[in-house]
Amino acid sequence: MDSNSLVDDKSDRRLYIGNLDQRITEAVLIKMFSPFGKIVSEDFLWHTRGPKRGEPRGFAFIQFNTKEEAELAKEKMHGKFACGRPLVVRFACEKYLVESEANPSKTIGEGNKSSFVGNSSGQMSRSAKIAAIKNKLKALEDDGSCLKKPRQGDKIT
Repeated sequence: MDSNSLVDDKSDRRLYIGNLDQRITEAVLIKMFSPFGKIVSEDFLWHTRGPKRGEPRGFAFIQFNTKEEAELAKEKMHGKFACGRPLVVRFACEKYLVESEANPSKTIGEGNKSSFVGNSSGQMSRSAKIAAIKNKLKALEDDGSCLKKPRQGDKIT
């Protein structure tokens, strides 16, 4: 797979910001990154289910107006401490590109869950969903938790 086909015109301006402390809000994040250029969009991710519902997930995406602004923000903010934690700042497409170049035989949706590529609304592709289900089934089989209890009428062999 050609790594250039994975990069669209916006991905070189979109940054992933990780290792965010729970106390960092959307407003604080925008305030931290706005000195480097015009922020076109910001996606601050929240837990939508489970016991942590409504709490920040610890990462976000920020898209700048130009590639140069994004590069400057990445250079200045990566490793900088915010609320006692070093920020992880990289281009949003970097992780997948690094993985695909290191292992070109791996297709989208195979491997670990961090390599899944979804559409812009955050949903996984069909092949990624299938791979996730297969991984879950394999994990359950490995744990032995999917063994059926025999019914009273069934023979045990």
